[in-house]
Amino acid sequence: MSAAAQVMQGQGAQPFLRLEHISKSYPGVRALSDVTLDVMPGEVHALLGENGAGKSTLIKILMGVVQRDEGSIHLDGEAVEIRSPLRAQALGLAAVYQDVTLAQPLTVGENFFLGHLPRKRGMVDWGHMRQETERFLRSLGIMTDARMRVGDLPIAQQQLIAIAKVIWGGAKLIVFDEPTALLTNAETDILFGIIEKLKQEGRCVIYISHRLEEIFRICDSATILKDGGFVRRVQVADVTEDDIMAMMVGRSLEAAFPHRPPTPGAVALELSGITAAGRLDNVDLTLRQGEILGLYGLIGAGRTELLRVIFGADPMDSGEMRIAGKTVVPRSPLGMIREGVALLTEDRKHQSLALQLDVHVNMNLVVSQNQGRFGLLEGGKEDAVTKRFIKALNIRTPSPYQKVLNLSGGNQQKVVIGKWLAADPRIVLFDEPTIGVDVGARVEIYGLIHRLADEGRAVIVVSSYLPEVIGISDRIAVMHKGRIMGIVDKEEATEEKLLRLASGLAA
Repeated sequence: MSAAAQVMQGQGAQPFLRLEHISKSYPGVRALSDVTLDVMPGEVHALLGENGAGKSTLIKILMGVVQRDEGSIHLDGEAVEIRSPLRAQALGLAAVYQDVTLAQPLTVGENFFLGHLPRKRGMVDWGHMRQETERFLRSLGIMTDARMRVGDLPIAQQQLIAIAKVIWGGAKLIVFDEPTALLTNAETDILFGIIEKLKQEGRCVIYISHRLEEIFRICDSATILKDGGFVRRVQVADVTEDDIMAMMVGRSLEAAFPHRPPTPGAVALELSGITAAGRLDNVDLTLRQGEILGLYGLIGAGRTELLRVIFGADPMDSGEMRIAGKTVVPRSPLGMIREGVALLTEDRKHQSLALQLDVHVNMNLVVSQNQGRFGLLEGGKEDAVTKRFIKALNIRTPSPYQKVLNLSGGNQQKVVIGKWLAADPRIVLFDEPTIGVDVGARVEIYGLIHRLADEGRAVIVVSSYLPEVIGISDRIAVMHKGRIMGIVDKEEATEEKLLRLASGLAA
């Protein structure tokens, strides 16, 4: 927290926000039970818990979207009632969600001055609007032309603009809900710089993220919820990731990766001299049946590019690929699917799922194209596929005909896994499989990946999270600028060694 916040806390100063003994029930469901949350001035406070823990309900109560059944809300020591989002805004409360809420047809400047356009001699002062908007954006490290239509900006840039607009409005407390889900590393650095600025100004931040590494980078304190109840409030400096995970799901991160003796079989995939101009440089790699090979590297290292070449989504310029000893030329994804290769992309919402369609349709997308006559399966077979994998993968959905859009991130990812397993692949490529899913769902996905290897499938897992890539892999290949810098056995893998290789240094 900021120096001022530390002094105030040391002197027993009151929190800016106190939610006390909050409870909320829906028909048949106790969403929150006796939850208390405090946020000090100048503090970044994490709100943590699995999907269904009660985080969203608590924030909806704070923002006036729903009303509590019991408990009280205090701002600066005074009891307040927040009956609507407008009342929350008037009290200086704001939230930034994953879904960008800007007016897409308007320019950046028009979004900032919406409802109070600057005027000069009775005309809109477009020059002043642009100047003031860009001046404020630059103060936050955001370099965007205020004349650009919001709808023409990349979605990550829109997210930063939405954050800037909330700050522009003078909010005293800002809730960030998974703010980095759409951001690159560079954009995440900009966001964290903005949050640091808010701290120094004495503003409060509630930060919600499934990425524990972010919590330890930016948060001062945390409240952990489980099954709608309050577990504990902690200072982040006093706990470890294992501590937080144990509080959230009842087991440590280490327990999520139980010892799995590797039992590699025959060579499933062999790459020799794979080169793609500007992306891959003479990549040699061997993957065996029953093996989980981690693929680690910094941004731009070529990990995703390698998976896309293997899957036939991008061309290679030279080299040879063999699957089970047979030379294969990866010309298209459909051809590689027929060779038994599956790719679970990092961006599941845009590249792996039809969000507006239901679980049943999504689950059969690959198998119907690959096996069905004229691209269709008989209805009975489709039903069997859906029921089988909903049960096998423990997909939490009220119905096979629920829109995928309405599922949690973890259950969406399990639908993607089921879609590919229905095609019975020999080689499964995962690109950041746990991104945007809660900690409990991560543990389930780790178990599914282990199960695939135990069934004799060959698995490659790309992950930017070092504890994950070390914990789940039998071996780890490290990439730097399109090249394999080294391959490290699990027993010898350390974060320091992998980072050195990823930076282009000798281990």
